[in-house]
Amino acid sequence: MHSKSTLNLQKKLQMYIKQFEIRWSDVDANRHLRNSAYIDYMSHTRMAFMIENGLDQKHLVRHNLGPVAFYEHMYYFREVFPGKPVSVSLQLKGLSEDGMYFKFLHNFYDENGKNFASCEMMGGWIDLNARKLTGLPEEILEKFNAFEKTDDFEVISKEDTRKNNVRPRDLELQA
Repeated sequence: MHSKSTLNLQKKLQMYIKQFEIRWSDVDANRHLRNSAYIDYMSHTRMAFMIENGLDQKHLVRHNLGPVAFYEHMYYFREVFPGKPVSVSLQLKGLSEDGMYFKFLHNFYDENGKNFASCEMMGGWIDLNARKLTGLPEEILEKFNAFEKTDDFEVISKEDTRKNNVRPRDLELQA
């Protein structure tokens, strides 16, 4: 259920918004929202959005698809504390032509609509049997192409997944 302020924020911003109440378990030793709670809120927002757009768990299971996160770049602007609702937005920031790779932009807003954090998330889809990255079936790709996009939306490629030049490095362990 959305509060009146969340509905006003959603109308103003023209994007998907999910509201959360900061629970005691979402707070860290400094008594503000802990880092991992931001990640939890974003994940919940993405899943709620997908379900509301006809991409529920049954749909993904039928196509044997699972989402994987490549990175989540968080930017914190100010602290937020328990006692007031927070809203998390979702927009599609990038998508590969075959839907294999995606980027989402999440913004966090306080009860007054002030943006207190932002995150760019990049991920992909894997075939859960083959355990390999895969493009989206046409029916799901069409839904993704219809999602709300950021002003700087881009078509992304495999090369975009390597922009930060972060790759696995094996260690040679000596006895």
